Amino acid sequence: MALIEVSRLEKSYGAIRAVKNVSFSVDRGEVVGFLGPNGAGKSTTMKLLTGYLRPDAGTAVVAGFDVVEHPVAAKAHLGYSPEGAPAYGEMTVREFLRFAAELRGLTDPARRVADTLKLCRLEEVAGQAVDTLSKGYRMRVGFAQAVIHDPAVLILDEPTDGLDPNQKFEVRRILKDMAARKAVIVSTHILEEIAELCTRVIVIAQGEVRCDESKERFLQRGADLNQVFRKLTA
Repeated sequence: MALIEVSRLEKSYGAIRAVKNVSFSVDRGEVVGFLGPNGAGKSTTMKLLTGYLRPDAGTAVVAGFDVVEHPVAAKAHLGYSPEGAPAYGEMTVREFLRFAAELRGLTDPARRVADTLKLCRLEEVAGQAVDTLSKGYRMRVGFAQAVIHDPAVLILDEPTDGLDPNQKFEVRRILKDMAARKAVIVSTHILEEIAELCTRVIVIAQGEVRCDESKERFLQRGADLNQVFRKLTA
């Protein structure tokens, strides 16, 4: 069974159709790169999938649960890190992750916080306020809250945007370590992440899926991925 199933999703903002008949599925072990230009409908699709927005038509199913009909059950299996990795800046990293663990109703929040700090290599900044961290560490904290409950599905919006090469390497390392056990969608503008991280590519433009294929087939479209991207999204 696919862990993510999207069928004929539609969403409009007034006269603007942001998402048009979008369908795809993601199996366990897949890391799907979700690509598209600004305004393509990527973020809206992810908000529909996470239950943040309600679709005008179509369905989004996470781990077998419809996100509209069974939102609590669906979100229990879902980890979401939105763009910018927002957090309560006055909290320390440990306090924020403890807060996230308790919101999730985890039975041993202290242990999950300790395990997540180690997984995301945040132990050395665990006592610092989130607002005092570098952008790279703040992004990692946002990722940490998304995985603290070890969800089957991960949805990450621009998880490496603005990070330096070392920070990107760390985020990719963590994702690769856990990818075999999960279904992952990574929204990104960084085309190099396709080769480095993804197993599959979905390209969306003007609210429609323009491409849904394996990483290998996508890379065979041409050596210049920027040109490939422009052709698909023009």
